Amino acid sequence: MASTEFQYDLITIGRSSIDLYGEQVGGRLEDMTSFAKYIGGSPTNTAVGAARLGLRSALLTRVGADHFGRFIREQLVREGVATRGVLEDRERLTALVFLGIRDPDTFPLIFYRENCADMALQTSDVDPDFIAAAGAVLINGTHLSQPGVFAASVRACEIARAAGARVIFDIDYRPVLWGLTGKDAGENRFVAHEAVTARLQQVLPLCDLIVGTEEEMHILGGSTDTIQALRAVRARTDALLVCKRGPHGCSAFPEAIPASLDEGIVGRGFRVEVFNVLGAGDAFMAGFLRAWLRQQPLEACCEYGNACGAIVVSRHGCSPAMPTWEELQQFLSSEQRPHRLRDDRALEQLHWATTRHGHWPQLMVLAMDHRSQFEALCQQVGADPARIPDFKALALKAVDRLAKGDPRFGVLLDGRFGMRGLEAAADHDYWIGRPIELPGSCPLQFEADQDVATELMTWPANHVVKCLVFYHPDDPEDLRERQERQLLRLQDAARKTRHELLVEIIASRNGGIDDDTIPRAIQRLYDLGIHPDWWKLEPSDSLRAWANIETTILANDPHCRGVVLLGLSAPEEQLIASFQAAAQTSIVKGFAVGRTIFADAAEQWLAGRIDDEAAIDCLAGRLRVLVDAWHQAKSVAGGIAGPRS
Repeated sequence: MASTEFQYDLITIGRSSIDLYGEQVGGRLEDMTSFAKYIGGSPTNTAVGAARLGLRSALLTRVGADHFGRFIREQLVREGVATRGVLEDRERLTALVFLGIRDPDTFPLIFYRENCADMALQTSDVDPDFIAAAGAVLINGTHLSQPGVFAASVRACEIARAAGARVIFDIDYRPVLWGLTGKDAGENRFVAHEAVTARLQQVLPLCDLIVGTEEEMHILGGSTDTIQALRAVRARTDALLVCKRGPHGCSAFPEAIPASLDEGIVGRGFRVEVFNVLGAGDAFMAGFLRAWLRQQPLEACCEYGNACGAIVVSRHGCSPAMPTWEELQQFLSSEQRPHRLRDDRALEQLHWATTRHGHWPQLMVLAMDHRSQFEALCQQVGADPARIPDFKALALKAVDRLAKGDPRFGVLLDGRFGMRGLEAAADHDYWIGRPIELPGSCPLQFEADQDVATELMTWPANHVVKCLVFYHPDDPEDLRERQERQLLRLQDAARKTRHELLVEIIASRNGGIDDDTIPRAIQRLYDLGIHPDWWKLEPSDSLRAWANIETTILANDPHCRGVVLLGLSAPEEQLIASFQAAAQTSIVKGFAVGRTIFADAAEQWLAGRIDDEAAIDCLAGRLRVLVDAWHQAKSVAGGIAGPRS
């Protein structure tokens, strides 16, 4: 039956956990001091990898009714994995795994899986309609280790086969999860055990594809001789057998097992530096299935699997390291690549750009990240600067009053005076920006900790780092290079902390501007390797300037989120007039305007002439004028419709 007849290409079944990955590399797990949080568990990783490669994937598992369970569900949605089968267990916690990278051969793991949610999966959780909606289901070895999850896995296989779907078995052998090693030996991949072999072999008659490493084939076949183990498996099933061989790629055996692994069907292999083997097998599975479920030749299946494994083995983490389809195609088409693959800047940029979450065809932001301007305003009206945070907290309320939850709206607030607003924004779906620059600095300096990476480590992941730089392509060489070094530092820090970056360029303070000034500035930053997710640029009524800007951005970064317009405290009428030209280009998504919206309300509120409600009404009203004007400009230009009411 063709996969297009099914709602899903693939449902993976089993482990779903939180991976806490040690960020220090080269030492003992005992000596790691900070951990990055990802979703994990082999079936979950494979579901994510498959979705990134364009398959319609879903997951059947249980997660706790806790913060981590909610994170898994939210992250799966962001990744495009269907969560219909992600069930909430109110009695058990979401599983945890601590992982580390010691050296190319040592990857310590500690599984916290005592009575965890996913191991409580049972046959009553297996919805026949859900399983029958998939062209293939994938089970794994860990979920054969206990009676309840074994029965659930077998039941899913039986339903799938009855519906004409295919069954995939990822052997996924972890001796510690079968109680065969001490709990501190999570990285141990093989302990021979007859009872485990017998349990695993019970599902073989149900399978169409079986994938495992040589060690996993050993436990499945009951022999430490790989060929003999494969032959023992073949005696019990006609399934396609795929043996993963690390740096040697893989060997696929659709029929009888030959005398050596090299006589199997193989695809092109890829030799890269091994940084982290954890998750590489799940990536291999996703890549293999991308071709196998599309009825491509086995050589292509092996090549895709090998390539995905090579990409992930070079990176930190499991699910976040999975390649996208576009990334895989670039990797496969590259004639030359560094042995240390994470030094491939083009590939890493593509990975970043194609795995970001969220989509903003338009963006309308109330920018109230000003700091020195508010201090000056307090001095002007005789107000206590301690009141500034209370006024800034009104920004989110004003946006919410107008937007009513529309995620195409946003706020730009600072951590010094706007922290209450930033904290409240965590409960909404609005775009959130936050400044990093020291106000007015030229050359560019960073506020708070000058070690910008240390500062960004304290920011929530959904805060977009905004950096204003007074930058002109004709600046004196010393000034220009000092500012560029700061931007390079900032981009490096933002990528390492997984924050999006918005670069705001104000060139008019440093020199004259024509239709080529901003494009030249943008091009120079791209030439240096700076790829902001967003640009924030000065308003202009020149159609030619905007056309040049769009051409420059798309030529260097077709995945750029886009441009938002800043206001420069321009009068409302002047700013609206500038929308007409900017709206002609698709790269401009909207605006992030501040003083044009808040100046009057802030002065009156700080002076005590209006209360909170009046200030919110004023802010929302001024914001609506610009929103309506932007939608009108886009409508005239043949663009997008306005927000929902």
